Amino acid sequence: MDERIRRALANIGIEQLNEMQQAVLDAGTEKDMVLLSPTGSGKTLAFLLPLLRVLKPDERAVQALIVAPSRELALQIETVFRSLGAGYKILCCYGGHPIRTEKKSLEHPPAVLVGTPGRIVDHIEKGNVDLSRVSTLILDEFDKSLEFGFLSEMKEIVRSLSEVRRRVLTSATEAVEIPSFTGIKSPVRLSFLTPGRRLKGLTVRFVQSPVKDKLETLYGLLGELNGESALIFCNLREAVERVSDYLTEKGVDNDYFHGGMEQLDRERALVRFRNGSASVFVSTDLASRGLDIPDVQHVIHYHLPLNEEAYIHRNGRTARMQAEGNAFLILNEIESIPEYIMPEPEEFFLPEKNRVPEQSAWVTLSINRGKRDKLSKKDVVGFLFQKGGLEKEELGIVEIKESCAFAAIKRDKFASLLNRIRDEKIKNMRAKFGKG
Repeated sequence: MDERIRRALANIGIEQLNEMQQAVLDAGTEKDMVLLSPTGSGKTLAFLLPLLRVLKPDERAVQALIVAPSRELALQIETVFRSLGAGYKILCCYGGHPIRTEKKSLEHPPAVLVGTPGRIVDHIEKGNVDLSRVSTLILDEFDKSLEFGFLSEMKEIVRSLSEVRRRVLTSATEAVEIPSFTGIKSPVRLSFLTPGRRLKGLTVRFVQSPVKDKLETLYGLLGELNGESALIFCNLREAVERVSDYLTEKGVDNDYFHGGMEQLDRERALVRFRNGSASVFVSTDLASRGLDIPDVQHVIHYHLPLNEEAYIHRNGRTARMQAEGNAFLILNEIESIPEYIMPEPEEFFLPEKNRVPEQSAWVTLSINRGKRDKLSKKDVVGFLFQKGGLEKEELGIVEIKESCAFAAIKRDKFASLLNRIRDEKIKNMRAKFGKG
């Protein structure tokens, strides 16, 4: 194995690649590639590692361009690349925050540029970025970008690349056509999508709602899940918010997520779900692919998926990597189980009286200081141990964002912690501490 890749894997604590990642590495860096692999299988690391073989340390130009369909996926790619510790600059560009910050960073070109189609086109049209020396183009979840309506943007991006020698397309869908505008010809095709892998370890059941409105049935189902993580899928943004509002009124720790939200609100929701402060996450199909969220124990189809592909991607959020998981379909009196769901699932019966869903053991602490203040995860952990008086087991996941930081705190310690740190400085800086 290449020494640069060996060092990068050591930096992230990985001793052995999985089958798919090894296959991508073995395929080399000469030919175009189409990589088909399920969500959560490690695709990001798979397509980033070969870059370490071709990036040139002395070249002051964008050498690799990675296009992702969503802000969250773009940020996830950036995080994984940084964790490799390879020493190359990477910049992530996406809508929802000021473009001028990105423009300033582009004055010193990164070796790797990752971003969403719309924002990359903005920089191209404004003359903020020179892509003439890009040699590797990676279109991650490219079919999702097309589904989101980014066809013209992706065509413009490809037209702006004059020196591309290698193109990589990734997807979690088997039935994909390679668009002609990508310029891909005779690619290496690696597919790790098999029906057995999709459904292994997954138990599918349906729950009957006695009335058209399924809210009370959903609440009853959550009461049977022992406080374990649940991802609830709705087909419309309005429905996502309605379900979340209802659960909040009922005292259920939850967050919601859809494409119409402000970026900071989306980040905060994902943080709370990742760290366990919200064990219930209500979302559109935007959360079925490409998001950096943990494997969940339960997927709940509040609305029936629009097609088999959507059903598969939703269920792909559980029972991953040899784990077990459950999927529930909530059906009202006018709905039936879609024909593509085979074998027909068994019914899951709810008790006559609803149990109250268990409360999360964690609460999120927010701090209005972040990366731009040179705040690190180590700074936050040290502060909460020393000034906050927390024990190791009372502190959960810590995440540092551009302008803020979040830390999961055991619920029964949160109030006393706030009292202890309210007037303290973190890294010699005044800060506001609150519930995130």
